[in-house]
Amino acid sequence: MGKGLLVKKAKKGDKEALLQLVMAEKDAYYRLAFTYMKNEHDAMDAMEDMILTLYEKIDQLNKAGAFYSWSKTILVNICKSMLKKDKKVILLESTPEGQSCYQAPFISSEQRLDIQQMLRHLNENQREAIQLKYYHDLDYKTIADVTDVSIGTAKSRVFEGLKKLRELFGGDRDD
Repeated sequence: MGKGLLVKKAKKGDKEALLQLVMAEKDAYYRLAFTYMKNEHDAMDAMEDMILTLYEKIDQLNKAGAFYSWSKTILVNICKSMLKKDKKVILLESTPEGQSCYQAPFISSEQRLDIQQMLRHLNENQREAIQLKYYHDLDYKTIADVTDVSIGTAKSRVFEGLKKLRELFGGDRDD
């Protein structure tokens, strides 16, 4: 069954259709939640809250094609509110060993650690935007939605963060 049809069924109150949509992207949701929450239990709690919120608010979704962008925005907002509620200040870090967001198998754990050390030199907004772009492969529109900023601001955060990393750590390119 196509995504569009599943979204239509979900909007009519079909819980099974909504769960099928979520399960199709469960790994991406989990990685995204884990990036913020830092542990499996809290990440799973955030995903459960997301599913409840999606079910309650699915009627507010206008375009079926925007379901995943919309749902990921809801998930990030839930994570951020859970962190605020717990009065935790957690900077985005890497996922635990064996659950790397990096899809490239040739990146060693030492290299991942180096990348995390490098990202600590950025401000929180730049770090978040770069991680959403390159760890979670989100487009600028989705990053903008998730972080509640304009597309231009999302692009700028990624660009400025990468520029700062190049200044600090080399990597001049001849474009």
